[in-house]
This record gives sequence, structure tokens and C-alpha cells, in this order.
Amino acid sequence: MNILIIEDENPAAKRLMQLIKEILPTAILYGNLDSVESSIDRLSSNPAPDLIFCDIQLADGLSFSIFENIEVNSPIIFTTAFDQYAIKAFKLNSIDYLLKPIDPKELKHAIEKFQQQTQTPNLDFNKIKEIIQAENKTYKSRFLVKIGEKIQSIPTSDAAYFYSEERITFLKTYENKKFVLDYTLDQLENMLEPKQFFRLNRKYITSFSSISEIHTYSNSRLKIILKDCSDNDILVSREKVGAFKDWLDG
Repeated sequence: MNILIIEDENPAAKRLMQLIKEILPTAILYGNLDSVESSIDRLSSNPAPDLIFCDIQLADGLSFSIFENIEVNSPIIFTTAFDQYAIKAFKLNSIDYLLKPIDPKELKHAIEKFQQQTQTPNLDFNKIKEIIQAENKTYKSRFLVKIGEKIQSIPTSDAAYFYSEERITFLKTYENKKFVLDYTLDQLENMLEPKQFFRLNRKYITSFSSISEIHTYSNSRLKIILKDCSDNDILVSREKVGAFKDWLDG
């Protein structure tokens, strides 16, 4: 079996090669290649390897650029330091991955999975890039609000939830104070850390900590009770229930 290693950190590459040799003693290992450019040169001028181990962040950019520039039919096992949020993209796209530092048991399992596959999955690199870019995005850490003639800065961590009422957007704090914001909920949805806040419906964006109760409701919907909120009819639509449960499960 011919295996190509694409990894820009020499210690990580050496460890990976050592672990692979322990599992597949007869495997022929090539690499390690440390850049998008060198990987394109190698793959475009040589027969396709039986398997590729590929780091995501290389010396000259994301490794996805390799596969966008040339056709690669080899199965790929990605190695990544990105956390579980980004890794959801790999699961959704049927891509195998190893989280650094690489665990020998996980490596063995990934190789066994590769050996059992009958075809190479179709990889949606654009979708994965979107999620990784979201992972690296800087989200809003505070909001400027006007109180009479004064301007105050409210940390986003103090926000229990956001809501819209009569075309005005409000920030409600854990201390049960509310402030008017100059943003729509649609704008806020892109400013807030998605691991901390969820858009329940067209009127509410909530933090995890402000949810008091969750009830099943008709038509497979969910009814949400927020702390210090007088609205008892906050519903999550059937279409959003799955995403909401995934968010709760973290």
C-alpha cells in the first residue's frame, strides 16, 4: 500500500509515519509534503497513492486548495487540530479525520475503516471551509447602548437573550435589564458566537443559560420558557428542532 503524508509539522509527520508503520509494516510511505504547492506538484506528476493523510492547515494555506486545483481520487484521512464544532463538517460530509495529537487506537480504527470502504466519498470542500472559517471568525464581544444621554458598553457575556418587538431589537441581560440595539435579529445572528446563542424563531435569539424549560408541542415543535421572560409562546419550528437539539448537545 502506498501512503502519502501531507503535513507541515515535522515532529507530527514523523510520529504519524511511525504509528502507520506499526499498524501497516509493509506500507510504503511518501512525504512528508508541507505545502499546497508541493502537494499539487507531487500528485499531478505521480500515480495516485492508495491513501492520503492530510493536515488541514499547511505552510501556504488550507489543504483543500490542493483538491480544488487538481483531481485526486485517493481516499483521504484528514488530521486536524480544530475542535468538535468544526469536525461536525467532516461527519456530515463522510470524511474521515484524526484529531491531533493523534491517538494510536483512533489511527488504527481510521485505517480499518478505509480498508473496508468500497468507494471514495464525495467531498464538499466548500461546506467544510465555511464551517472552519466560522470557527475562526471573531464574534461581537460587547454592544454600545444609549441610556438617556449616556452611552454604556454591555458585554455580550451579560446577554441572556435578544428579541424583537414592534420592529425594535432589545438585549435582555441576566440582571433582567433591557436595552435597545441598532441591529436587527438577522444582523445579530451573524455577530454572535453560534456555540453560545441560537436563533429560536423570527423574534428570539437566546443563550443556553437563559433557557428555563423545554416542552414538546404540537406538530413536532418545541416550546421554550426563558428566564425572566413574560412571553410564554416561544416556539421552535419543526424544521429547526434538529439543529436546536444539536446545539443543546454541544
